[in-house]
Amino acid sequence: MSSDELGEDIVITKIFIPKDRVGVLIGKKGDTKRKIEQGLSVKIEVNSSSGEVILKTRNDNADALIRATMIVKAIGRGFSPENALLLLNDDYTMVIIDLSTYATTKNALNRIRGRIIGRKGKARLLIEELTDTKISVYGKTVSIIGPWEKVSLAEQAIRKLAEGARHATVFDWLYEQKRIEKMLEMDRALRAPYHNK
Repeated sequence: MSSDELGEDIVITKIFIPKDRVGVLIGKKGDTKRKIEQGLSVKIEVNSSSGEVILKTRNDNADALIRATMIVKAIGRGFSPENALLLLNDDYTMVIIDLSTYATTKNALNRIRGRIIGRKGKARLLIEELTDTKISVYGKTVSIIGPWEKVSLAEQAIRKLAEGARHATVFDWLYEQKRIEKMLEMDRALRAPYHNK
């Protein structure tokens, strides 16, 4: 979408992403940037030397601008384009947790990051699996992408780990949440035939 196609009645937002993520945002031959632009009818301008990203769209498309900004932020926070583009789905959202609120020193921050990632990345993978989310640990942040209610579960689990809860305690809690969810699903499935009569 060119600036001319947007017309005069436009909304603009500006964000910065880490310079080492600019190439990922643009993608091979501009592929990722183009997918976001076409998927949400927005125009994206990227300044490779500063990491500044300007997003524009028509005034009546402001909701899409918010979503496009979230996708750009997700790529900036370490997500692959494939995972960031899950945010094109209206049922998906992203939460960013600032770990520096839990750590006063660099060593403490590294320790918290290590707890969330786990040995060979196992802790992060298990949280992703149990909550049907995608998680990125990047710099001082942990970001989560997924369906609204699932993101909330993953966020609670990560905050518990950041506060020092034992892995076993957090995973037991997540397994319990999954068990409750399955029971509710079965209950809904059993009730459904009666509602349809």
